Amino acid sequence: MNTHQVKAFGTEAKDADLKQMNIARREVQPKDVEIDILYCGVCHSDLHTARNDWGGTKYPAVPGHEIVGRITKVGSEVTKFKVGDLAGVGCLVDSCRTCESCKQDLEQYCLNGNTGTYNSTDKFLEQQTYGGYSEKVVVDQDFVLRIPENLDLKAVAPLLCAGITTYSPLRHWNVGPDSKVAVVGLGGLGHMAIKIAKGMGAHVSLFSRTPSKEQEAKAMGADEMIISTDEAQMKSVAGKFDLIIDTVPYDHDINPYILTLGVSGTLVLVGYLGAMEDMLKTVPMILGRRSVAGSVIGGIKETQEMLDFCGEKNILPEIEMIRMQDINEAYERMLRSDVRYRFVIDMQSLKG
Repeated sequence: MNTHQVKAFGTEAKDADLKQMNIARREVQPKDVEIDILYCGVCHSDLHTARNDWGGTKYPAVPGHEIVGRITKVGSEVTKFKVGDLAGVGCLVDSCRTCESCKQDLEQYCLNGNTGTYNSTDKFLEQQTYGGYSEKVVVDQDFVLRIPENLDLKAVAPLLCAGITTYSPLRHWNVGPDSKVAVVGLGGLGHMAIKIAKGMGAHVSLFSRTPSKEQEAKAMGADEMIISTDEAQMKSVAGKFDLIIDTVPYDHDINPYILTLGVSGTLVLVGYLGAMEDMLKTVPMILGRRSVAGSVIGGIKETQEMLDFCGEKNILPEIEMIRMQDINEAYERMLRSDVRYRFVIDMQSLKG
């Protein structure tokens, strides 16, 4: 298959900085679109993959799965897009499309393994997929998303991961005007969970250990903040919540939060991958029909629904723009939680 070279930023090893390199993109196939990347969000998953924190990283690795740009080429069989359209690409660029999950528009749970935007296997080129830290990307039209024209394009990119990661469980558990939702952690995911839950009409609370975050949380739509280390405050909300979205990205004790769920309430983990050291105490679960669940991103249909919802409600993340050349510093800042609340790369800095 014919390919062409584009500029990108990636890393050759887990302990190496990201640097400029050239990568191969396939020539546009009949159902493909080519996107000139304007902005790319920076996700914690990018850092984990670059540094092989989860194992299995294929090098050279080019992260980036929050991609927004403009279509520059379309294949001969493309019907959904035209040259000049704004377009987005999230965490997925393909799936088997035939399993029961895919038939239900749940490509994120593809039983045969979906194709991630990076660090997956490109079935066309038989090499790893490369992400959005690059000039261009070529993607099958069925995995490309429409961007609402009214949204500030610079801030749209994080919706394609942080936005859908929090929208999907809120939608699945039927959050609406009568819902009482709590969010654990006010970071990249947490602040989006607050904004989206509020947009759905829910009463929204934030669990945090940091009292100084209350003003920010309320400005984003939170109705109240509960200090999770304050025993009296935790007791005051016992049995209150229908749904808790837990966005904390490291091992932590979830038992205190379970006690704040009402009967049939659910705590959904979206931020942490791995084993938890604290034993899960089942008594409050059994006596209140409470559940602990997990969730990742949404499928393509649900992601488009999320974008349209955010367009209708004018919901966007809080962002800080950076140059591509500043990505290594941005990773270190992410580790220090020194970002309010998502980095977005101006990809013009790579093209210049």
